[in-house]
Order: sequence, then structure tokens, then C-alpha cells
Amino acid sequence: MDVVIPVEKQFQAYNSHDLDTFVSCYSDDFIAYRMPNMSPSLQGKEALRTFYKHHRFNNAALRAELISRTVLGNNVFDHEMIYGIYDTPVNSIAVFEVEKGLIKTAWFYFE
Repeated sequence: MDVVIPVEKQFQAYNSHDLDTFVSCYSDDFIAYRMPNMSPSLQGKEALRTFYKHHRFNNAALRAELISRTVLGNNVFDHEMIYGIYDTPVNSIAVFEVEKGLIKTAWFYFE
């Protein structure tokens, strides 16, 4: 299940706030979508780095708990609880498309 390796690596880096390792899991032309909006919310590895540096990893309380993970082909579906962004935990579904060992596209849905 090599498709899981970059997803698991970025998940661990997310929880340890290791920005360099986190960003290294994504392709240079990475695209993120924050559902239900169908327009890209982030495009490119450097945009990802800037966003997480300023809006996520500067928060010491930020962490994610993996509830479940399903792999279908080159897609990894993660159900997570995200702590530290808001006053209460956020239920999150993320779908990662992995290509050549890197995360190429991600769709995020936050409840």
C-alpha cells in the first residue's frame, strides 16, 4: 500500500508541526479543494507552505486524530477530528489523490 506512505507521512508531520516534512509530501503542482466549493483553495507547493506556516503550524494546540482510513486505487480517504482550529473539534473528511509517491490533489470537507 505505497499510496498510503505520503498521506501517513504528512499526517505525522501535521501533528508534529514539521512544515518541511509536511510540504515534502505534496507535488509541486498540488491542488487543494475545500468542499463544497469546486474552485481550488490552494495551488502549488509554495502556496501550501505559506498557508500552513501562517494559518496552521503557528498554533501549538493544532493536532489531528485519525478516525478511519480507506484506500481505493490511488486515493486515500481519511476521516479525522481536527483539534485547535476552533473552540470545539472539527469533523473532517479528506480525500488525497497520490501520484508517483506524492499527494497530487486533496479535497477537504469540514463539518
